[in-house]
Amino acid sequence: MDIVDPRIEGYMRSRLGRFDEPVLLEMEVDAEARAFPIVGRNVGVTLEVLARSLGARRVIELGSGFGYSGYWFSRAVGPDGELHLTDGDPGNERKAMDNLGRAGLDEPVRFHVGDAVSSLRSLPGEFDVVYNDIDKEGYPDAWREARERVRVGGLYICDNVLWYGRVTGEGADDRTPAILEHNQLIADDDRYVSTIVPTRDGVMVAVRVL
Repeated sequence: MDIVDPRIEGYMRSRLGRFDEPVLLEMEVDAEARAFPIVGRNVGVTLEVLARSLGARRVIELGSGFGYSGYWFSRAVGPDGELHLTDGDPGNERKAMDNLGRAGLDEPVRFHVGDAVSSLRSLPGEFDVVYNDIDKEGYPDAWREARERVRVGGLYICDNVLWYGRVTGEGADDRTPAILEHNQLIADDDRYVSTIVPTRDGVMVAVRVL
């Protein structure tokens, strides 16, 4: 994890030992009951750590479900930050805002119901972090939109895509052709460098803009 300094690594280790937040545990039980995919705890903590390592104050998540990864980003950006969550389901919006509100993490959140890429287009300016967690078929379109929107020094993060460095998809999780297309688009863009963040419950690609 080459972009994280020792102080933040220490913070991450301390966080991994404390998972007693009632709302977080409730979200996990709810997700399991609904067969709703969420990032695992180690991936969630890593999202927070990556955002903290940048001092991120403006984050957008493309495809947020009912707020699990939003929980971790909210911890990172704080109440004075700006966190945009996107999802096509109004029911997920209600669930996410209820969860984050009870966790005391709703202050930085703006929720956008509708297509994730369209929501990104509707927002002006650059972001410190763009997190792509939409369906795999949408990865290439999201990359094309997001690549111009991450500030220099920022991160484009894609969750659970197995991509080993600047390659052409070799070793990737190629369950869909879209994953390989997405990987190739990143590999072909010289303005970005990759950091692989393996955890016990997922692998993320964090791509820093040069």
